[in-house]
Amino acid sequence: MKITTKDICELVNGELIGDPNLIIEGPSKIEDGKAGTISFLANPKYNTFAYSTKASALLVHKDFVPTEELTPTLIKVENVYTSLGKLLNSFNQLNTNIGIAKTAIVKEGCSIHDSVSIGEYSTISKNVQIGENSQIFDQVYLGTNVQIGKNALIFPGVKIYHNCVLGDNVTIHSNAVIGSDGFGFAQNSSGEYEKIPQVGNVQIADNVEIGSNTTIDRATMGSTIIGKGVKLDNLIQIAHNVTIGENTVIAAQVGIAGSAKIGKNCQIGGQVGIAGHIEIPDNVKIQGQSGVTSNSIQEGQQLYGTPAMDFKKYLKSFAYFKKLPEMAASIKKLLKQIEDLKSSK
Repeated sequence: MKITTKDICELVNGELIGDPNLIIEGPSKIEDGKAGTISFLANPKYNTFAYSTKASALLVHKDFVPTEELTPTLIKVENVYTSLGKLLNSFNQLNTNIGIAKTAIVKEGCSIHDSVSIGEYSTISKNVQIGENSQIFDQVYLGTNVQIGKNALIFPGVKIYHNCVLGDNVTIHSNAVIGSDGFGFAQNSSGEYEKIPQVGNVQIADNVEIGSNTTIDRATMGSTIIGKGVKLDNLIQIAHNVTIGENTVIAAQVGIAGSAKIGKNCQIGGQVGIAGHIEIPDNVKIQGQSGVTSNSIQEGQQLYGTPAMDFKKYLKSFAYFKKLPEMAASIKKLLKQIEDLKSSK
């Protein structure tokens, strides 16, 4: 893809300082910039690279003022990171041929928009619905009655079980599994575990992105719900009947047990474990490797540790914990002094 600096400026609604006719062929890191590329400067500690980079153009904040002569054409914007996202998206247009590959299997009763592409060896089961401009890549499986909205990207190897519903602009990366059975078993009088049928589904709202190898279990009854704008990293396990509120972000290797409810705008670090039936309010932040086992959580609270506790209390407690050997020695010394005083009396 080739684009002029003038076109980029219009794309990001910026102010151009320099040559509007430069041809940009792709993005680059500022320290590795080359002619014909565009880079960005968002953090002042990297300002020195602006004067040495070989990139032809730079995205910078609107308040950036050079302190010495520089070569790149500048595009000044309100927010460098959001503008960078728009720019990278324009360079990341996927080249797929619209239509259905010869090796794909599409069963009867499906409603597939003419603009949809379906890749090699994908299987589309009965009564599936796929909205306009969605792309189904190679070796994808869509179960019976699956519904997918507009502009979805379903990458190779994704498996979406029967009756699951996806909104518009959903992205699911390779080998994610949506709608597999929840972990439901009941122990009988003989001590054996009998399976409880999982007859619900998974509902995924608009603008959700789901990372590779993430699994989202279908509900026992009702729906496992992923709210609008949620972003899930790779290797996350979400159990049956979990609800995740709008615009919550979750890092890799998090495990959320059945029927937990996560609020809106939460931030959950990597390897966090959340027990079943826990309710986490809106705007909560949970540090990586924490374990949440209690419902005594306030909106906007920051948590850390296992079991998770208030972030500041955890740091204070951990500071004491590191000093326990010295503190124990001091206590023993004080106890001995007390005993010696008692003996002298």
